[in-house]
Amino acid sequence: MPQVGKAALLSTAALAITGSLLFSLSAPSGAEGVFAHRDDLSEKDRARIQAVLAPAEDFSAAEAYELMQGGAGTSRKMVNRDAFSHPTQNITFEEEQDFKVGNGLFKKLWVSSPSSTQASDGLGPLYNARSCQGCHLKDGRGRPPEPGERAVSMFLRLSVKPQTEEQKALLESGMAASIPHPIYGGQLQAFAVPGLPGEGQMTISYEDVPVELADGTVVQLRKPTYGIDNPGYGAFGPDTMISPRVAPQMIGLGLLEQVHEGDILAKVDPEDEDGDGISGRASWVYDADKDAMILGRFGWKGANATVRAQSAGAFNGDIGISTPDAPNPYGDCTEAQESCYAQPSGVQERLGDTEAPDPVLDLVTFYSQNLAVPARRDVDDPEVLRGKELFYASGCTSCHTPKYVTRRDAPTKAHRFQLIWPYTDLLLHDMGEGLADDRPIGSASGREWKTPPLWGIGLTKTVSDHTYFLHDGRARNLLEAVLWHGGEAEAAKQSVVAMERQDREALIKFLESL
Repeated sequence: MPQVGKAALLSTAALAITGSLLFSLSAPSGAEGVFAHRDDLSEKDRARIQAVLAPAEDFSAAEAYELMQGGAGTSRKMVNRDAFSHPTQNITFEEEQDFKVGNGLFKKLWVSSPSSTQASDGLGPLYNARSCQGCHLKDGRGRPPEPGERAVSMFLRLSVKPQTEEQKALLESGMAASIPHPIYGGQLQAFAVPGLPGEGQMTISYEDVPVELADGTVVQLRKPTYGIDNPGYGAFGPDTMISPRVAPQMIGLGLLEQVHEGDILAKVDPEDEDGDGISGRASWVYDADKDAMILGRFGWKGANATVRAQSAGAFNGDIGISTPDAPNPYGDCTEAQESCYAQPSGVQERLGDTEAPDPVLDLVTFYSQNLAVPARRDVDDPEVLRGKELFYASGCTSCHTPKYVTRRDAPTKAHRFQLIWPYTDLLLHDMGEGLADDRPIGSASGREWKTPPLWGIGLTKTVSDHTYFLHDGRARNLLEAVLWHGGEAEAAKQSVVAMERQDREALIKFLESL
């Protein structure tokens, strides 16, 4: 796989940004060769972004345009439960129409076949939710189920170790990211259409894990253990690997898609050659259309390369709806589940070859790509600025890269040449034994997770009415999320453990401002 050494951190120069353009007020010296991997930029552009992307050094005031963390498309609308559901503010009037139609399809409730609705049938036969919004309520973050509640915005991924030489070869080549369970497929689906049993119910039990901070404060973390009750199609077997997933928030996906591949690969350092303890690796995903491995950047382990692929996979795996990119109308049903394949599909020949024919996937993809990032809050607050300084000093930015300038040749004009602040490097990192799921997928080992973006994290309570964080929602607040960090993030975590209470609160206030 192509890899590039870590880019050097470069000196600051004054910049101003208007709309989608960067204007350098003072071009830095020695700019030749800077961002040479950016084939979408002129030399003048490279000099401009060299300055604007330099890491912060002055924490006495907010950086220029830090408030607009989603670039010119940032939403400045009222902060309420709809804060993640506004369109990118710089799309055209015609594009806003596509966004609104896509929103309708995102909310659409699918029903089992056959039905009088025709264009809405095709649900399942096995499924996790009846709509995209069923998992991504208000386009926000999912959560673990409460006691006695059935999980909806969280499910279990399933796989087994390769059983044959052919399966081993598929994994080694990258053409398969994992080997689905021979009976239950790639994920546990608790729901089914009438007449079929669901595949089972996820169970979660928690164990308290106390962590004592340097000032004597004791934080009780909760360590989850997962299981499956009431299997609907026979025993799972001892070799079944399971991994929980909560639905991630949806904002800013189209901008992340337009972060230049070279900017991501510039931070790859699998052997930690610079000795900073951070060994980020790229996730490589097989693209059947290109017959090539391409950079993965979406999902908890970076297993999808594009928003469209993520959307098609969710339609098929979560709802059981076929699209042109995932045309099997039986979703995640396996050949061993004969009763599942005996169900009627929702394909309407007069509408197309799939249950959600074009342009359904196009519109849902456009909607997903253009959910605006909300503006920052309190960027000039002294406590927030102190928290930002601590975030840098603790080494958090080694993985949570603050800012990028998106591609100048992005397909959608609204995404072009935008200064954005997602706080992610989009790379895989070993997060230690505490967060390990021991389930490899694609490039990611059982201890690795992709760095999630932090923008919008402070609005989780407002939008989703909870404060559960990490891939399985085990953390009940941001401090618990930090304290679960290990592996490559151990040193950063220990910096937080050693903080005085006032500094720790400032760090959390900074995160809540994102």
